[in-house]
Amino acid sequence: MNLQKIALPIEDFGCAGSGAIIVERALTKVSGVLRVFVNAATEVAYVQYDADRCDISVLRAAIARAGFHAGVPLVM
Repeated sequence: MNLQKIALPIEDFGCAGSGAIIVERALTKVSGVLRVFVNAATEVAYVQYDADRCDISVLRAAIARAGFHAGVPLVM
């Protein structure tokens, strides 16, 4: 297992906190994602995943399908 942790800034959450829940659910459905925490106040998704099973482009695509845009990821 190749564990990676990243922080993905999320754009366009809006004023409601429901965007965080939507993004969190979308990311937890991705194969290889182990943990997700989305901070609505800072608009950042913290993701721990198995890089052997998925990569950042898959995570960004899941966020896009949920209706949001992921900024440049920060490796932790």
